[in-house]
Amino acid sequence: MVEKEIAIDGLILIKPQVFSDDRGDFFESYNASRFNGIMEKNLHFYQDNTSISKKNVLRGLHFQKPPMAQGKLVYVIKGRVMDVVVDLRLNSATYGQHFKVELNEKNRLQLWIPEGFAHGFLTLEDNTIFSYKCTSAYSKNHEMNLLWNDPLLNVDWGITSPLLSDKDKMGQPFENFDSPFK
Repeated sequence: MVEKEIAIDGLILIKPQVFSDDRGDFFESYNASRFNGIMEKNLHFYQDNTSISKKNVLRGLHFQKPPMAQGKLVYVIKGRVMDVVVDLRLNSATYGQHFKVELNEKNRLQLWIPEGFAHGFLTLEDNTIFSYKCTSAYSKNHEMNLLWNDPLLNVDWGITSPLLSDKDKMGQPFENFDSPFK
């Protein structure tokens, strides 16, 4: 497992070791001992989520406010996504900045997203299977989302008319956002 820190503090890109032969590929998508060694603390994942989406589906930018904030380990099982995170930590030097990376079934990259970030992804292929491990359970009373195409966040998704849920069409503008992540 190889990890690479990102310019935004706290985000970690992880490349699992893949073993390939004439039968196919094998890799550990998660190993608690190795993962917690990278994090230098013991994290417990409470819930695993999987989404299966058509091409050009955009989900995000989602997060949960404390005390139900979530850290997430995300990766693609099948297909491709453009994965985007926005730093919502008020005391961070990168507050309001975003990071994006393509995650796909070939590069096998995983992204660790700690609490204090909004997260979203755009599917780049039909039938994309996206997985995320969460450190806290889903809580409707704590969920929030930012407007996916907010001009202040300036995320280049590479698309102007993605397929969106009603919730994602009504995301909160960043200029009116009062971050709960102090």
